[in-house]
Amino acid sequence: MNQDELSKAIINIIRKETGALKDLLPSDLLESLEKIIRPDIENLIEKSGYISKSKYEALERLAEELEKRIIDLESKTKE
Repeated sequence: MNQDELSKAIINIIRKETGALKDLLPSDLLESLEKIIRPDIENLIEKSGYISKSKYEALERLAEELEKRIIDLESKTKE
């Protein structure tokens, strides 16, 4: 399960548990609450060792670029 799926699952649990309040509170209030707590949930998930797919792919690209630079530098020092 990736971070986004985990975030959605936690948000769905919160929605389910606040279901009784849903009838009493305006829907835009619940959406605002989700926008407020989502970053905190994502930070908590990252602290548990998970990262988002986009962050993983960005780090992977960075590692590949650095590896290419190292190979180029090594080949230049051999010449």
